[in-house]
Amino acid sequence: MLNFNVRGENIEVTPAIRDHVEGKIEKVARYFNEEIQATANVNLKVYNDKQTKVEVTIPMKNLTLRAEERNADMYAAVDLIVNKLERQIRKYKTKVNRKFREREGVGTYFATIDVQESPTDQVDEEEYNIVRTKQFDLKPMDQEEAVLQMNMLGHNFYIFTDAESNGTHIVYKRKDGRYGLIETN
Repeated sequence: MLNFNVRGENIEVTPAIRDHVEGKIEKVARYFNEEIQATANVNLKVYNDKQTKVEVTIPMKNLTLRAEERNADMYAAVDLIVNKLERQIRKYKTKVNRKFREREGVGTYFATIDVQESPTDQVDEEEYNIVRTKQFDLKPMDQEEAVLQMNMLGHNFYIFTDAESNGTHIVYKRKDGRYGLIETN
C-alpha cells in the first residue's frame, strides 16, 4: 500500500488535487506482486510564470522511483509523472529479470503482467558497461572545500570524507546551479 505525503509550495493542496494525485500514482502499485509498503512523497510547486513542477519520490527496499515534470497544467504534469514512473519500473524489471533469470526468487518482486507498449515506449535495452575504474583516497574536508575541489576539477559531483563526522559524503551541482549534499549513514 502506498502512503502519500503531498506538499504544496505556493499552492494549497485541496482535496480534489490530493485525490487526483493519489489516484494516479496509486496505479504504479499494480506492478508489484506483494503488497508494497512505501510512502510516495509528492511535492507540488507553482512558480511566478504559472509553471507547475511536480516531483514524486517513492523510496522502497530495493528501488527508489523518482520523477519530476514541469507543465503549465498541474494535472497534466501528474499524468506525465505516472508515465515516467511506469517506464522506470518496466526498465528496472527488464534489467533484473535479464540479469538474474537463473536465480530463483529474484525479480519476483514484480507482478508478471503484460503491458501494452507503443513503439516509442520501448524499454531501453542498453547495457551498463563500466568502461573506467578509478581509485582514490578520500581526504577529510568540510563541505565548502569539497565544492571548491569539485569546481576546480570541472566535475558535477565530488565524494569526500567529512572532517567533523568522518562520514562519506557527496556534494553535487544541481540543475538550478546551486549545490546539494548527500550524507551517507
